[in-house]
Amino acid sequence: MNKSGDKAKPRGEYEPDWADEPEEEKKTRKETAKMFGPQKDPEWWDINTFSKEDNPNGLLQESSFSSLFPKYREKYIKESWPLIEKALGEHHLKADLDLLEGTMCVRTTRKTWDPYIIMKAREVLKLLSRSVPYEQAIRVLEDEIYCEIIKISSMVRNKERFVKRRARLIGNDGATLKALELLTQCYVCVQGGTVCAVGPLSGLKQINQIVTDCMKNIHPIYNIKSMMIKRELAKNDELKDTNWDPYLPKYRKKVQSASTTKEAKKKKAYKMKPKGEYTPFPPAPVMSKIDKQIESGEYFIREHERKLNKKRAKLEASAVKTVEKQKQKLKVYQAKEEAPREKQTKKRANDAPVDLEKLKKKAKLIKSSSK
Repeated sequence: MNKSGDKAKPRGEYEPDWADEPEEEKKTRKETAKMFGPQKDPEWWDINTFSKEDNPNGLLQESSFSSLFPKYREKYIKESWPLIEKALGEHHLKADLDLLEGTMCVRTTRKTWDPYIIMKAREVLKLLSRSVPYEQAIRVLEDEIYCEIIKISSMVRNKERFVKRRARLIGNDGATLKALELLTQCYVCVQGGTVCAVGPLSGLKQINQIVTDCMKNIHPIYNIKSMMIKRELAKNDELKDTNWDPYLPKYRKKVQSASTTKEAKKKKAYKMKPKGEYTPFPPAPVMSKIDKQIESGEYFIREHERKLNKKRAKLEASAVKTVEKQKQKLKVYQAKEEAPREKQTKKRANDAPVDLEKLKKKAKLIKSSSK
């Protein structure tokens, strides 16, 4: 009998002595998981608990990352560089700025104990080079804050469509971006062909979905409406754990088939075409290239002479065009003809009409006084 009380199996002729001992029970995957991980330690996945004591010896080798920045960001980065160096220095990182090459570099030191902080510092430099302000970019160094750079330039081929959809993402006076920031608790910056977002992971996922949908010609207002409804449903204790599909709005995309679009185009072209006068006779046949050559007599000329005539005609036409262009250029330097000035003698308002009788009397008095 075993210790457990079970009957022992009969030992064979060639089996060893330890064959009578009971077999050890094999532990399943679930039982082994209980010994480790979040079941035993509630702070297993919590990265906030990672401290300098967990890595007292520091990193084995130096790591460094560099990022380029455009010319128009040089002034802002130069002004805010002391603040960047101070923020990175708190995490035992060293940063260098090269204005000649237009690069920012960050590297680890012997005192650096966090192995992932260099990756977050790299993201900070990327955000700064993409027109994100220092106050928002430096938030990435926090544990629960992340960033995402979405490239939207390759999503739409047509430039006009791309500009319209990007403007739709921003909204009037940045109203759409402001609504997204309030709903997702993320900072969003649209610059050129990229969209930068800084915030928690849940908000970054929502922003990524909204941006990709906007580039696929789905207006952001539809996603914003559904997000607002989800936010209100999450506050309700009764509907928190239920299915939300019945409460969310459903939109149908109106897509015309190829046949309907062709018919619409034909109708539009038919309306635009002006109707001519009715003639019972069929139209005259169009003259071919050979018919035109026979009519002009060019057909009977040799091919070599025909090529020479073509070259001469081209040279004459180009000479006429060059002369016209030169005349247009010289017009700029020619003085404009001024209109002749009209000489007008304007009467003064103060001048009174001359009285001849008074003048005669004065003249007589002068003569009499002189005698």
